[in-house]
Amino acid sequence: MKKLLFICSKNKLRSPTAEAVFSEYEGLETDSAGLDRYAEVPLSMEAIQWADIIFVMEKSHKNKLSKNFQPFLKDKKIICLDIPDEYEYMEPALIELFKQKVLPLLKIKK
Repeated sequence: MKKLLFICSKNKLRSPTAEAVFSEYEGLETDSAGLDRYAEVPLSMEAIQWADIIFVMEKSHKNKLSKNFQPFLKDKKIICLDIPDEYEYMEPALIELFKQKVLPLLKIKK
């Protein structure tokens, strides 16, 4: 089982969409969280420790993650997907973008 953690700002649109989409794939466990103080599910050190791969949506998320959680990121694979905050939850275009960007990294065919 690969454990994937998806992180955005508020954990309302992008990261919960990714969590839902990839939870359907065999061999993957998914979770999501937000970096903002008022996120639906704020990021915790437990979530970071649980994850095999951490996906962030933007470079600013990677910077904030490194700044606030550095001690827990040793040996963690962090991937920036470069997906801007311009999609709705479960929007088909967002789902397609996630599949295009994430599946090749996991060596999973569409």
